[in-house]
Amino acid sequence: MSEEKPIAAAPSTPRRPRAWGLAHGESTVALAGLAVAALVVAVLAGASWWTLRTHRATVGHARQNEVGVVGRLVAVSAEALLADDEVTSARRLVSDAAANYGLHRCRIVLGEDTIIADAEPGNITMTVLPETWPLPKGEATGDVVIDAGVATMRVPIQVRGKGEATLEIEAPVAQPAWADWEVQAGIGAIGAFAFAGLLVVYRVMRTRWRGLGAVGDALRSEAQGRATTGSLALSETFGAEAKAWNTLVEERDTLRAKVALRAASEQLGDRGGQGGSLASACDALWQGLIVLDAAARVIYANGAASVLVRAKRDDMIGQPLASFLNDPKVTDAIAQVAAGKTRQRASSELERVSDSGERSVLRVSVRPMRREDSAAAIVVIEDVTQQRVADESRNAFVAQATHELRTPLTNIGLYVELYADEGEKDPLVRSKCINVIGTEARRLERIVSDMLSVSEIEAGALKLRGGEVRLDALFEELEADYRAQATEKGMTLTFDLPPKLPVMNADRDKLMLAMHNLVGNALKYTPAGGSVTVKAEADAANLTLAVQDTGFGIKEEELELVFDKFYRAKDKRVGEITGSGIGLALARQVIRLHGGDITLRSQLDKGSTFTMTVPLTPAGAKKAA
Repeated sequence: MSEEKPIAAAPSTPRRPRAWGLAHGESTVALAGLAVAALVVAVLAGASWWTLRTHRATVGHARQNEVGVVGRLVAVSAEALLADDEVTSARRLVSDAAANYGLHRCRIVLGEDTIIADAEPGNITMTVLPETWPLPKGEATGDVVIDAGVATMRVPIQVRGKGEATLEIEAPVAQPAWADWEVQAGIGAIGAFAFAGLLVVYRVMRTRWRGLGAVGDALRSEAQGRATTGSLALSETFGAEAKAWNTLVEERDTLRAKVALRAASEQLGDRGGQGGSLASACDALWQGLIVLDAAARVIYANGAASVLVRAKRDDMIGQPLASFLNDPKVTDAIAQVAAGKTRQRASSELERVSDSGERSVLRVSVRPMRREDSAAAIVVIEDVTQQRVADESRNAFVAQATHELRTPLTNIGLYVELYADEGEKDPLVRSKCINVIGTEARRLERIVSDMLSVSEIEAGALKLRGGEVRLDALFEELEADYRAQATEKGMTLTFDLPPKLPVMNADRDKLMLAMHNLVGNALKYTPAGGSVTVKAEADAANLTLAVQDTGFGIKEEELELVFDKFYRAKDKRVGEITGSGIGLALARQVIRLHGGDITLRSQLDKGSTFTMTVPLTPAGAKKAA
């Protein structure tokens, strides 16, 4: 076999600057210059607008203060002059104020419309100050009000021994046009200097940046597939950057030739199943594994990948991955990695819903390949549906548990305040407060106990503490805890117990916890006016407790699901009632630890019956599921 020689790269033709328009590589610099110029223009326009606005606001505020001061001074002086019956002096005061301060209107009004003094003498309707006059029309506050460029002011004048007059003032709030132009001229001068400086900087940096711009043009041509071998070389007049770039282009062409020869040699050689063990190992992975070429087409896919993307593996080979995973984020990440624009791992999650409505969440990770072969990227697909469901359940549990804890704490706080305010005076109030505080404290204790028990179950550390349990006392306590709640909801709570109940050997606290959850759930999910019946029976071996309600009921397909941790029925009415979703799961776990079980019969909209069967002795106890 003859010796292989590397294929020489095609001769390159250095690019020369264009004689017309923008030189090669200058487009990037020009765009940057235009962007900076646009930014400067925007900043100057914004500064001009803000300066003019601020200037006008300042002038208006100053005019408002001036009118206020003039009005108050004229009112004080006019009050003294009118009190001394110096009407002529008051008129002169009004006329001088109008002339000196540019007032459109300045007059003194008696009563509703009698003008005793005005800057315009022709508007005066009374020449002699009367002894008395009626009250003025409208309220004079002495405040300056600006509306439509005019400042108005009505100031009350108390004329001693005669009555109340009103000083009315109107003044324009305007500024000369030359003032605005003066402000804008300053901004314009600053803008002119800024543009002059920008032009100088652009001319200085243009030569330096032209080389980098030419490299950028060449890279864009390569990315768009318009570059040919040897056409990426740049003229060395662009500087050191162009020389380094030409060296890289030559090395790339040589490397491509070597890779092509190696690939051809491997295809002609007998590889005899060398990749069989590797393919088997990849097929054994539970994560989906897909290898892509530079065009984002599938080169290889393992069995898990075909299952996760719901396609046959043979149909995937040679096809774009976007036809199986049509997600914008995934497609963009693959394009970036396959084109060599990034060397970083990209990860994205997408949610899919099957025809049957089943929801699944896939995590797709895209990594660049670091080998000298035809592959460009590797895609790893993981099914994280259960992880997301667990996260959602945990978040829901935390939110519900927080609400459950807040309710009894709020009630305790309210009744403590009521006891402090009225408890010493009214024995009935004191008794009610103590009862409610005790009930809510026990409720709080049960919630905390439930949460601790869940933690023990998760850690596999939930254990029973056996002892004698008097069932009659247990049911008396249970009835006392829920009688008030049933009465408050207008429900009937019935305890159907035999005349005599045996003493059993069990963990009293855990047994009480299970009973509380069964009775509490029945009361919680039964509408007002319904009924809950607790029926207990005991034989020589077992205690059977049936809790029957007339509540919402549960669908047949959810009868076992309600015993799962954090699960709540899909009924909208259930969703409107707060709950953590751990009560029934905890109750069944506890009873199974005692060697018993809890079963459920239910009919939608007619009610449910939870039946708890537990041995009177712990012998034969089952392991909690």
